[in-house]
Amino acid sequence: MTLRQIAWLAMLAFSGLTAHAAAREPDSILTGTMTGADHETYREVPFEVPAGVERLTLEFEYTGRQEKSVIDIGVRDPQRFRGWSGGDKSRVVIEEADATPSYLPGPLPAGTWSLLLGVPNIRKTSKAHFTARIWFDRPGTPFPGFATQPTKAGPGWYRGDLHMHTGYSDGSCASHKGAEVPCPVFKTLETASARHLDFVAVSDHNGISQNHSLRELAAYFDDLLVMPAQEITTFQGHANVFGVTSFLDFQLGSPRLPTLSRLLDEVQAAHGLISINHPGVPSGEACMGCGWRADVDFSRINAIEIVNGGTLDDTGAPDGRFSSLPLWESKLDSGLRLTGIAGSDNHNGTQAGKGASTVGIPTTVVHATELSQAAILEAISQGHVFVDVWGSGTARLELEAENHGKHAQMGDVLQASRGDKIDFTVRVTGVPAGVTVSFAGNGTRLMPAAGQRVGTNARFSVTADGLAHWIRADVRGPQGKTLLIGNPIYLRPQ
Repeated sequence: MTLRQIAWLAMLAFSGLTAHAAAREPDSILTGTMTGADHETYREVPFEVPAGVERLTLEFEYTGRQEKSVIDIGVRDPQRFRGWSGGDKSRVVIEEADATPSYLPGPLPAGTWSLLLGVPNIRKTSKAHFTARIWFDRPGTPFPGFATQPTKAGPGWYRGDLHMHTGYSDGSCASHKGAEVPCPVFKTLETASARHLDFVAVSDHNGISQNHSLRELAAYFDDLLVMPAQEITTFQGHANVFGVTSFLDFQLGSPRLPTLSRLLDEVQAAHGLISINHPGVPSGEACMGCGWRADVDFSRINAIEIVNGGTLDDTGAPDGRFSSLPLWESKLDSGLRLTGIAGSDNHNGTQAGKGASTVGIPTTVVHATELSQAAILEAISQGHVFVDVWGSGTARLELEAENHGKHAQMGDVLQASRGDKIDFTVRVTGVPAGVTVSFAGNGTRLMPAAGQRVGTNARFSVTADGLAHWIRADVRGPQGKTLLIGNPIYLRPQ
């Protein structure tokens, strides 16, 4: 198991218990009692915040509701008022990049903070006992996600878009009067929901201010997993970072970010996942700086965007002149495991129809243990992914292999000694009639030529030669149009 996989398993364990800070014991607990004498009064309960905290989570509960006792809450830090949610919320998160609606994001100064309590109603003879549990997260604590529970429980194939822009960077759309304006975040999420996506990552350029809106909207779009992301836009290429809310510098070559290694260190420390975006675009032809020219240790990269909605718009095919497939496959040939993903690169959240760069075209389809941020990102890291190039919403591609009782799905490594017979199964559903499945990878040399193009349900076997190989499946329509692109299964000598 690699260090990257160990880090991701640790994040999954952290987030999977209850999907929020309560997965560990609180750092501070405040208790008290309100009586009839506290009716229509305020109380400030102090607590200490140590230095170096980047996220504060507070959960509040009290008794006496049956007697119609009401306790409202708010928060002050040592320098300013941070918010008042009244009786509307029992959980509050405050961090530098964003905060629960009603509260102000920003730095968390060390010192004495106050939990504000207001009592609009309590009967003269009643008592209400309150408990506030508080957690302090320091740099390096994985961001647990905007949602406190999985959006959907249980394993399954989940569909999403991993590359979208809003008015917080260069996303624009028509206003009510028809003017072109920065497009609000909710229009992007509204379109994603209408397209029945399961998850999205909003990846505005070089910033994190969009996270405040994302946290607010995640509660409303509770059938859609909303994940934070940021597109690191340098002059030598672009990359998306997923699952991180802290700012990551983009000024590559400057004292702020002298090398990409510094960025990768920060991503790793924050338990993020990084993917290189649209590397096949020649710099200056379709997008200045979009093509990948930076010197980077690809063993530290998690994924490559093998299909981008913008290149689909130019070429009409994922393997056209702006294809990212050659770079991806060359890295796979060198022995690396890099997950192939996709993103619409949408810049207009109101864009409808079936055209390229519409939200969800292309779609990244992930086999995860549940629909939560930790599970989706872990599954992407493991390569349990295929790309639905035209966002069909129904197509499914499964490639599995077995050797001596050991099972592998897309993204997995299967150990095989020379002479071992490895049984593969491919299943394709939800596609038009007349499609074919073809295979790619340096492992295809182990396959008989007649077996390298099959129907939607097929079984075949290869005999291992004791060398490292990879094999993936692609699905093409009757006219040869690429519909689905799978991730490889990796064969490794024992």
